[in-house]
Amino acid sequence: MKKLGLIGGTSWHSTIDYYSYINQCVNDHFGDNTNPPLLVFTLNHALIRKHQMNDNWNAITELITEAAISLEKAGAEMIMFCANTSHKVFDQVESNINTPILHIADATAKAIHAKNLKKVLFIGTKYSMQEDFITQRISNEGIEVIVPERPEQINELQRIIQEELTYGNIIASSKDYLLKLAQSNLDLGVEAVILGCTEFPILIQEEDLSIPIFNTTEIHARAGVDFILKEYQ
Repeated sequence: MKKLGLIGGTSWHSTIDYYSYINQCVNDHFGDNTNPPLLVFTLNHALIRKHQMNDNWNAITELITEAAISLEKAGAEMIMFCANTSHKVFDQVESNINTPILHIADATAKAIHAKNLKKVLFIGTKYSMQEDFITQRISNEGIEVIVPERPEQINELQRIIQEELTYGNIIASSKDYLLKLAQSNLDLGVEAVILGCTEFPILIQEEDLSIPIFNTTEIHARAGVDFILKEYQ
């Protein structure tokens, strides 16, 4: 099996989902309790959050680059950032290491194409909604991506992520808010919703909406499994 390096901790709740999903898929593939050769580097979420609030993305780049180099030295043949927002510094980190990085947007675009959909709603952190480091990469694959534009919507989504989901807290009113936001975009021709924050699947499941949901945590993890099992396919 190929050796995969995970950069997690932003937050650790979604990192557990990555770890669990990848191990379970490999178990299922072999039909027993075979586990993949995973390497996990956990970032300090509190420090990452501090740098985000200070708009110090150079410091975040340094932290993630150090993590990637550590995984590279440990023998990782592919690296994944276990969060959407971390991909804001994808290009900078990629230029400083020799190991390829599996981009979450590429895996998501592939999953959307598999369902022959053309227009999706993307919800995530304020960074991934206000900037295009995720959405443009998906759009480049011929998919129309719309994001919430009203400041109060962006701020509320950010609050739900940072004040609730990164602590593992599930609040019913916040779930209702996300579902109503998604539902309100159906009139715009939206065919599916991208859960563009790896914490959102803690709150929203496929059965909660009448249109497809693209769980970026699961999609990205599945792409990681495909890499691990590359020699077996």
